[in-house]
Amino acid sequence: MENSVAVRHRSMDEIMAGLHLVRQSPRAAGTLALAVRRPAVDAREVLSEAELDASVGLLGDSWGQRPSKRTPDRSPHPDMQLNVINSRFIELIAGADRDAWALAGDQLYVDLDLSVEALPAGTRLAIGDRAVIEVTDQPHNGCAKFAARFGRDAHKVVWTEEGQRLRLRGLNARVVVGATIRVGDAIRQLPPGQLLP
Repeated sequence: MENSVAVRHRSMDEIMAGLHLVRQSPRAAGTLALAVRRPAVDAREVLSEAELDASVGLLGDSWGQRPSKRTPDRSPHPDMQLNVINSRFIELIAGADRDAWALAGDQLYVDLDLSVEALPAGTRLAIGDRAVIEVTDQPHNGCAKFAARFGRDAHKVVWTEEGQRLRLRGLNARVVVGATIRVGDAIRQLPPGQLLP
């Protein structure tokens, strides 16, 4: 899927009226709602299952070819392998069409409280039976493409104090234990110190 899906830009009032649903996202245990692979810039493949790998992130994704402004040699940032976004927020700004969700450019869309308070950097999340990812301290910020695809008001909300606290634009993570994950899999927070599901 290329960037060909049209999204009606929601107004600030519409977004603010729906934010209570995002605030009610389950804490500590939720669901993987969507997985997306980005084989090239602006290309998206919506997946029913995906393979996570500790060295390459999501198999077939272009993370390993994307230069980073946050590394000295502009190599792909190891703590930005995966972008994870709240599925309730993306549905609020993009509607129910999963192809429209994919325009956000994140790989994992989860029904889970992603707030800084709920998932501080270092938190590990198990997905399905075997995969484990770790929340990193790298901020995941809205960019011009996000504003163009979902509207200025959606972009403004992401940058509000509450938007930052709730991590409405999502969070960055790295793969700790690779495995196959499937849409509908449980995603749950591991107790501190527990490395495996």
